[in-house]
Amino acid sequence: MRAWRRFSPLQTALRLLARLGAAVVLLWALRGMDIRWEFVSDSPAQMGDLLGRMFPPDWAFAGEVVDPLVQTINIATVGTILAVLLSIPVAFLAARNTTFNRATYALGRLVMSVSRSVDSLIWALIFIIVVGPGSLAGALAVGVRSIGFVSKLFAEGIEEIDRGQVEAIVATGAGRFKVLLYGIVPQIRPVFAGVCIYRWDINIRESTVLGIVGAGGIGFVLNTAILGLEWSRVGLILLVILGVVVVSEALSAYFRKRVA
Repeated sequence: MRAWRRFSPLQTALRLLARLGAAVVLLWALRGMDIRWEFVSDSPAQMGDLLGRMFPPDWAFAGEVVDPLVQTINIATVGTILAVLLSIPVAFLAARNTTFNRATYALGRLVMSVSRSVDSLIWALIFIIVVGPGSLAGALAVGVRSIGFVSKLFAEGIEEIDRGQVEAIVATGAGRFKVLLYGIVPQIRPVFAGVCIYRWDINIRESTVLGIVGAGGIGFVLNTAILGLEWSRVGLILLVILGVVVVSEALSAYFRKRVA
């Protein structure tokens, strides 16, 4: 009696070759990274020493963290509002059922790609050159970076609307604006609200590191403490950042349930 096998001998050989190929590619990539393995072997001891310097945190420094923390939240909030305002027209251009023609569809998709392909830290460096260092550069960086994410989800929500409701409003002789206002917007409002809340939660996390390049917020205080080797302050700042992220995640989950 023949034993059942999941893969044929040829399939087994091909799977083995694929694994060997993946291992070769991984080893080649590691070799190209010029890793100093003597430092890697010593990293657990270095990490333990670093954590030992961070704790206990410097609680006396907590008062100095409040203003940068508020600034970080403001950067995320203003950046999210800016992203939503700019994403709405981009989403309608990038949705197949609301765009004007192929050129406008391609334009909307291009804006999405450009926004998403550049990291928020790079956008922050660009806007620091344009408007100078500070929270404005951070808010602009967060906003422009978020356009691709927000507009893509907005466009997908627009493409999934019920065409029957739109056709019913068109049948009444309504113009393009009224069709948009009464046929499309009511259907996508819950999607828009959920995406906005979710992106704000993400932007809270991104805003905490923008200060490292001079874009304001708590990241600037963190970078200053690291450069000054003030590790107990670094430990405090990291705990504050963790607390903000946990609170923002809880608020985001709560509001997403409310609008669902």
